[in-house]
Amino acid sequence: MQALSHCPPSTATDLRFVLCDVDDTLTLHGRLYAETYQALETLSGAGLIVIPITGGPAGWCDLMARIWPVDGVIGENGALHFYNDRRAGRLVRQYWAPAAQRRRNLDRLRQIAQGIVEQVPGCRVSGDQGYRETDLAIDYAQDVAALPRDDVQRIVDLFRQAGAEARVSSIHVNGWFGEYDKLKMALRVLEQRYQVDSVKAREQVLFVGDAPNDAPMFDFFPLTVGVNNIRPFLNWLPTPPKWITSGDGGLGFAELARFLIETRARQRSTS
Repeated sequence: MQALSHCPPSTATDLRFVLCDVDDTLTLHGRLYAETYQALETLSGAGLIVIPITGGPAGWCDLMARIWPVDGVIGENGALHFYNDRRAGRLVRQYWAPAAQRRRNLDRLRQIAQGIVEQVPGCRVSGDQGYRETDLAIDYAQDVAALPRDDVQRIVDLFRQAGAEARVSSIHVNGWFGEYDKLKMALRVLEQRYQVDSVKAREQVLFVGDAPNDAPMFDFFPLTVGVNNIRPFLNWLPTPPKWITSGDGGLGFAELARFLIETRARQRSTS
């Protein structure tokens, strides 16, 4: 893992997509700073396709897809993809699983929730659970005092013992039933919306994230960046990001955006 300043300019040559996590990648200390929002706007205005990929709930994704300067949002760790079809004047909602299956899965997750909260003191069902359509988020560091790693792993183990998938973000442990994750939905979206297969995706996509639930993205894409606050999670990741920003969270993302815009501008001036 090298500093972003060491990233070669050729990295941006074939770049078409910037995929990014949201919590603690676009945000910092729970806030979306103006500098970061401007970075999203600038990347979009430069012709790059920006798609946040988050463990955040469907309710948040609805808002982001409608009003943020992004091409769409993948949410709940890959369970859904929302995008604003501005020509048709409507929000398009796509899901990994059909509605009936999603309802059954949520019923199962509600049964799991009480057991986790009882067995891991200090955690709680996340405050955004009412806006989720497919998964169960257990808060271990957002609105509660941060739990030690052993307790976080205990939450993961309880999900898996119940037959669910589980991933750790910087603030939650998310559990769900289904054979999807951030990467699988990202590849589906790239194929179906943009006619970009997995081979081309490896050449055209840069991913930036900060947490263990980003591991499939770091494993698959050659062009990956971690914002500086990823450092405490590096030993959770089988494959670390290739480069790292000097800034934390959204300020690190803005740093990356400046690098990409300046690099592309230099390439155009010399071509």
